Amino acid sequence: MSAWTGGCACGEVRYTLAFEPFDAGYCHCRIFQLTSGAPVMAFATVSLDGFAITHGALKIRRSSDFGARGFCGDCGSPLTMQVDHQPDTIDFTIATLDQPDSVAPGFHIWHRNHIGWFETADRLHRHERFRPDTVGLTGATTAGAPDRTNIR
Repeated sequence: MSAWTGGCACGEVRYTLAFEPFDAGYCHCRIFQLTSGAPVMAFATVSLDGFAITHGALKIRRSSDFGARGFCGDCGSPLTMQVDHQPDTIDFTIATLDQPDSVAPGFHIWHRNHIGWFETADRLHRHERFRPDTVGLTGATTAGAPDRTNIR
């Protein structure tokens, strides 16, 4: 089994990564919390040309002012996130990899929305919003928070 394959809970959607993922992190934004039912979501990034659906199809939903989420239309598993400010990449949920231990988060974003009774046991940097060095961010993007007010 490849470290770079994954899919949804029911097996309807399968994907493969052609390249090693990068920028793995935890996101505490309200959108991830509401779409997953979990206090935090671990994600990583790969170039768009390195991500391929090998079985089934993603259902896509524009979920904020700056991005769209892909999920399985049958079981609802959250699988991807594409943001307007990084059109050449796609984020995917690490836990959906067949070997999720192969990618470890290295930071936290949107920690200002973390749920008080949940904390991860790490010493990784916790950013209140996006990381300041996030590629493609503008003043308008950083002002728009992925919280309840921007959810569609």
